[in-house]
This record gives sequence, C-alpha cells and structure tokens, in this order.
Amino acid sequence: MPLPSPPTCSVTHVCDRGRGIRSARSTHRRSALRAAFAGLLAASTAQAASPRDWRDEILYFALIDRFDDGAPDNNDQGAGEYNPADSRRYSGGDLAGLSRRLDYIRGLGATALWITPPVRHQWWDEAVGYGGYHGYWAQHFMEVDPHFGTLDDYRALAKGLHGRDMRLVQDIVVNHVGNYFRYPPGKAAPEVDADWRANAGAAPTARPTQWPFDQNDAREVQQRGLDIYHWTPPIQDYSDPVQLLEWQMADLDDLNTENPLVRRALRQSYGHWIREVGVDGFRVDTAFYVPPAYFRDFLFAEDPAAPGVIEVARRVGKPEFLLFGEGFGIDRAFEDTQARRIESYVRDAAGPLLPAMINFPLYGTSLDVFARGRPPAELKHRIESVLAVHADPHRMPSFVDNHDVDRFLAGGSEAGLKQALLALMTLPGIPVIYYGTEQGFTRMRGAMFATGWGSDGRDHFDTAHPLYRYLQRATALRHGEHALRRGRPRVLAAEAAAPGVIVWLMESDQGSALVALNTADAPSVFGAIETGLPPGTRLQPLFAIEGEAPALAVDAQGRVDLTLPAREGQVWRVLPTPPAASTEATVPQRPQLDALGDAAVSERLSIAGRAQANSALQLVLDGEVERATHVEADADGCFAINLDVRGLADPSLSHRLQLIDTASGLASDSAHFRVQPRWTALAETEDPVGDDRGPEGRYRYPAEAGWGERGLLDLTGARAEASGGSLRLQVRLRALSRDWNPANGFDRMALTLHITLPGATDGARALPLLNATMPEGLRWQRRLRLHGWSNALFSHEGADAKREGTAIGAAALAVDPASSTLTITLPARLLGEPESLRGAVLHLSTWDYDGGYRALTPEGGPMRFGGGDGAREPLWMDSMLLRLE
Repeated sequence: MPLPSPPTCSVTHVCDRGRGIRSARSTHRRSALRAAFAGLLAASTAQAASPRDWRDEILYFALIDRFDDGAPDNNDQGAGEYNPADSRRYSGGDLAGLSRRLDYIRGLGATALWITPPVRHQWWDEAVGYGGYHGYWAQHFMEVDPHFGTLDDYRALAKGLHGRDMRLVQDIVVNHVGNYFRYPPGKAAPEVDADWRANAGAAPTARPTQWPFDQNDAREVQQRGLDIYHWTPPIQDYSDPVQLLEWQMADLDDLNTENPLVRRALRQSYGHWIREVGVDGFRVDTAFYVPPAYFRDFLFAEDPAAPGVIEVARRVGKPEFLLFGEGFGIDRAFEDTQARRIESYVRDAAGPLLPAMINFPLYGTSLDVFARGRPPAELKHRIESVLAVHADPHRMPSFVDNHDVDRFLAGGSEAGLKQALLALMTLPGIPVIYYGTEQGFTRMRGAMFATGWGSDGRDHFDTAHPLYRYLQRATALRHGEHALRRGRPRVLAAEAAAPGVIVWLMESDQGSALVALNTADAPSVFGAIETGLPPGTRLQPLFAIEGEAPALAVDAQGRVDLTLPAREGQVWRVLPTPPAASTEATVPQRPQLDALGDAAVSERLSIAGRAQANSALQLVLDGEVERATHVEADADGCFAINLDVRGLADPSLSHRLQLIDTASGLASDSAHFRVQPRWTALAETEDPVGDDRGPEGRYRYPAEAGWGERGLLDLTGARAEASGGSLRLQVRLRALSRDWNPANGFDRMALTLHITLPGATDGARALPLLNATMPEGLRWQRRLRLHGWSNALFSHEGADAKREGTAIGAAALAVDPASSTLTITLPARLLGEPESLRGAVLHLSTWDYDGGYRALTPEGGPMRFGGGDGAREPLWMDSMLLRLE
C-alpha cells in the first residue's frame, strides 16, 4: 500500500487511565467469550456462497466510501471529516450503497466483491491533513465504522451476495493501526519513552478503542511492557529489512506481530468477521511489512480460544476460504526480483504461508506494454516468469489499476485498456476489476455516485457504457472457456523492439485457446509463427475487440501468419481434429532473408534476400506493415537494399525484419539486428540553485517534514542530445527522494515536459492542468508526465487546459540517485519521425502529483503547497526552457 498521500491504515481509542492491566485483560476475556458464543450462533444460520474454485472467480474491487451512498444519514459524524468536494475527506459511500448495486456488479460478469476495510477507523489525521475514508486506519478491528453502516448492514451485504451465488472478500490490515503516536524521523534509536509523542491531531479519538491496541503510550511502564507496538520511527530506507518489518510506514503505528498477545488479538478480530458476517476471503494489506512466518500463525494457529482464520472458516463451512496478500513490488523488464520476494510470502522452507499474493509484477509489465508502448517481449518474459517463479499462479489476483496507483486511463488509451483487460481475462490469475474502470474513470478514487467527490455531479452506473458492455463480453469469454481459467500459456511470438504483436496459446487438459494482440496504434504483422500444433489444425474465432476474428488454419509446417489491425485483440478456440487432407497440401514457398551480421548498426543496414522471380515484396521492420519498404525481386529472385536506421535509439533492443510476399501474404523467417545510436549534444544549461519557489518566488513546499529544505523540486540543469529524430534528455535536480518506495525510483516530485517540435505548425498553447501556457507564444506537440508511479506521453490532439491530450506511450527512463539525475529517452517513432530535432524547444517544470497535481492554497498544509491560488496560478516550483540548436 505505497501511497504518496498519507498512507491508508489506522486505529484509535481513549481508554480509562485508571484502569489496571489485570482489569483490562479480564474484560477482554469476557468480551472474547461473548464474541465466541455469538459466533457459534451466527455460524449456524450464516448463509454461505456455494463451494466453487477460486480460479473461476472474477473480483470486483470497490472503495466503500466512493462507490454508492445508500444511507445519507451516516455521512457526517460531526468531526469535520465529511466533505464530498474534498478528495481527502469522506464522500458518503457505505455498505447499503453496495447492497443496492449488486445486480450492477453481477451484470458485469463479476462473481465476487472485494471491499476496502469496513472496520471502525481514524477519521482524520491533522498531522498529514488527510482523512481515513479508505478504511485502512483501524480504530477497532471488530466494529463497523459508522460512516459505512452497522453490523446488520454488513450482514445484509453478505446475504445479498450469497443469494446471488457471489462471494465476499474483506480487506484487512495486520501490520499497523492509525497514526496515534510518532517518533522523530531520522533518529535510528529513539528513546522509547522520552521520544514518544502523541498525535494530537487524531480524530475522533486519541488512541485505538480495542484492547490491547489501546495500550499505546510508551511513557507508561505497564503499557510499554506489553510491547503491543514496535515503538519505532518512520521508515527511512526501504531496502533495510529491519526498518521494513519493524519501523512505521509513513507514521502508521507498527504492530509487534511477533508478540503472542498481538497475534491472538488479530486472529480473534478477523475470525469475528468470518463468523458474524460470513466473509469468504481476506485480502491482506501491506503484507510486505510483516515477517512472512507471521502468516503461519494467523492462518493455522491451534489456539482453542482464537484459532487461525483458516480453521475458523472451516468450522463455519468455508473450506475454500482464500487469503491473498498485497506485496507492492514491480520488477523492471526481464527481472524477477520482486516476483521471488512475493512468492516468499506464499511458502517457505517450513511449508505454506499465504495461499496467494497479488501479481504486482504482471500489473507493472501490462501497464508498460498496453499503456506505455513498451515492446510485447517484456510481457512474454513476464508470463514465462510467472510460470517459473510462482507455484500456483492461477490463484494470484491480477489487475490493471487499483486504489494505490494511477488509473489506466490517466496515462493510457481506451483501446489499450481493452487490450489489458483482455489479457487479464486470458492469462492465469483471478481477474480483478477496480470499480469505475467499466465507466472509463481517470481519477484514482473518484466517486460512482452523483454527490461524491470527482463524480461531476452524476451517477456512473451506466450499464450501456461501452466499457461496461465490453467487459461483459470479456468476462463471458473467460467464464465460457476452461482453457482460459486453467490453461498454462505458451508464448509463441512477441515483438521485441516496438509495440506490436504478441501471441500465446493457453493449453489445458480440456482444450486450448490462441490469444493474439497488437499493441501498436497501426496494423502489425507477424508471420511464420511456430504454433507447435498439428498441421491443418483449425482455429475457431471466439472473440475480437473490434469486428470479427477470421477463421484460421495451421499450415503444413505448423505455422500461422497474423496481420492484426491497430490495437486489436482476438481469441480462437483450437479445434481438436484437423482435416487429414490438409497435411498433404502443397507447401507454398516463403521468401527468405539473408542472415544479418552481429555488429550493431548506426546509420544504414545492408539487407539481401531471395523470393519468387520478379515478385513484389514488403520489407517490414518491427511488424509495422504500413511503413514497409517496397522492394522487387529480380529475374533470379534476388534483391538487396540499404535501410535507414537513424531513428532507432535503444541499443538494448533487438529489432526484427520480415519479408512479406505481396501476392501470397506469406512471410519469411525473421532476421534480427541491433543499433548503436550516435548522440549529438544540441543544448545544455544550468539553472540556479534555490529558485524552487514558484514563478514569482512566493510558493512554499508542503509542511510535512519529508519535503523540508531538501530542494526536491529544484531543477539545477539539463542536457539534450539527439540521434536523428530521437531525443535523450538528462535532467538534474538538487535532490531526489525515495521516501514512499516509488516504482520509478523517485517520489515527492513530478516532472512535466512539453516539447515544441521543429517545423510543426499545429499544437496546443495551454499547459494542461498547470494553469499556464507555453512561453513566448510557442505551441507544444508532445507532453510527458513523470512521477514515482507514472510515465505518460501525450500528443496535443484533444488537449486543452483541463485535458492532457491523446496518450501515445511513454519514455524510457533511467534514474541515478547519486547524481539526482533523470535520463529520459524518446525514440523518433514517438516524436512523429522528425528528420532532425534542431529547432525544437523543451519546457520543463516541477510539482508533485497524487492522483492529480497536488493542491496549492494560500495557507498550504501538510500535503498541500502554500503561497498561491491553485485555481488560477501556475503549478510549478521551478521551470526551465531549453532550445535545441
């Protein structure tokens, strides 16, 4: 749960200071006995969903406060925490709202509902200027928060789901409670009692209201001696395992999960929801911040008074109860470090731990490929890594966006979203649909109901929305094909150097299905794909994102040739018995390319080959058939040409050439080469240190200590280089932060780059969402937004002051913390293939981003910039103009 805003978790309660520890314990035991007796009664009448394999489920994930308001009377609890106009505060969604929308969720094709924590929680934390509307800041783990309703409301939701043969998954937290006390940041060994500080800004109570979690005052000997908490400062170094497991994540009070008393209290707390409500599964928040072995106790403890939750579930007739953990770890391309770390929470040398973990590495790669334009070969590796690293990938929930990351559509296109969702439905894992995805949401936590934050004053339960209708088709595809729910994918083809085709075969003991997607924004071809299927095997069309998939047959060599329209995705069922006659058919001759040398090329590549005499041919680079070079074979069937490769910028990529016979459509085998671009410096400038105070020098950083005087938004210099029409830009800052463990290697800073291309006559003047225009009357044609969890490139089409334009991919990004430098590379393909970049102008600016550019107000705040009016004044702390000459 790596939130750039105040993190989402908490607890509170004011206890009687005159109450002795022995009294507290005896009261706790009496309460536990009452709860256990009530649980036995509830278990006898609880209505459970019918047993079903979790691999057949599709989850719908809803943020309770932002989904629907079914009981407006519970919205405002009088602590100043409710304000639907403010993204930091409650909007009014509740359990009753979920209950009345179950047919909407079921109609989408979802078979289970996953909800954020419904437990009583901290409502507001003045120290960070943020609210607990998300539910992760527990105050009492065994009570329903009044904003969300009552225990009866929760039972009604479970009953409504089970009556529709759907399941209920509850989000839980075992790592921490809310921010009720803190220690000074940066002090590695604080004095447990002397350095302890109460959080005076916690509301509605000063501490948790559940024993033993209310024993949180380290200044009192008895409470300190219980060791309910770790008594530690905020994490400073996420690579330090001690800090990760024992220090506070963003000031959230870290529970001592090694303590048997804490372990028992957590088992009792979460067993309560299984018995009293009938939940069918748990998602475990922030699992990475708890030792893996803790979960063996949580699941399997043989404590008669507080058994492990798996045993509790078994006793109430839920032998298939599922737990899956959150381990926010995204691997770089062709790496699997985080995937292996995630798997370490599923099993260790002593045996099983959590049954499943969320597949964050697959999310990261899917986003890169379908939204950011990275080559599909990266997804090929990720699919193969999932199979190699994870023992049970089919039970790993997978997703395209959620409450902790940008919406897919905040940086990707609708066409890309449809492809990502199709991949979700056709790969191993339990698909998760985040609420609002089916309505085209771009705000991370916007409300579905008219009176909630970010709803634009209308409801969003439109069953005729194109994305809702599309998801109905995609979920039906998965439900209808055994191979898509149980099969193991075998990747047959994947473009390695640019967006394009990826093909995989899902193989199961009850059949197989072929899946093909083209991630490019233009038609793409991939010929001579080795399928491994018997010659003549027929492929029956099942699904197409747009239009209809053609019927296909495997040739006598077991190959298929695919040409897919832009952003298309198609699925075929593999029919079991090929026609016998097809194996005897004459095999047409395919064109041939001569082998290419191993040396990297900088400017021109010599290519030769053979085909039918006098035949017309297309030489296709990286599958881009519309940009093919037309060649003709001579009377002997030979040809030779030189190909200009100066627009190719990445020496790590393997580019693919294929020769297509225009008449037959048959393709040659692929030939591969690499490039070594020659970079030429076109501009370099220094920027004054300390001018990070806004356009007029009066802005202030947010008051939260993490910004301080570090100069995180202070640009100090930039260097621009070109290789043909490709751009490489190095941006230096005074300092870089990694306080929130960002996926992109830096946080607390968003860099926005606007590019005026040489010779362009169109473009936009407004700088979207920044309350500004390009200087000197310039117009921009490309816009890049970079921050810790986002990398999104836009063209100017459709852009204005409120809209960023048309998503077209992402930059290649490298981060050097030692020199506080970002290196950004944009290939000529993403810049419109300019002959040269001389004459281009670059405008850079810095701010911060959290589901949108961070707020600016005259007074500022812990997480808000101060000194200006964010409704009309420019949103940047520092800016720079760079002319390429």
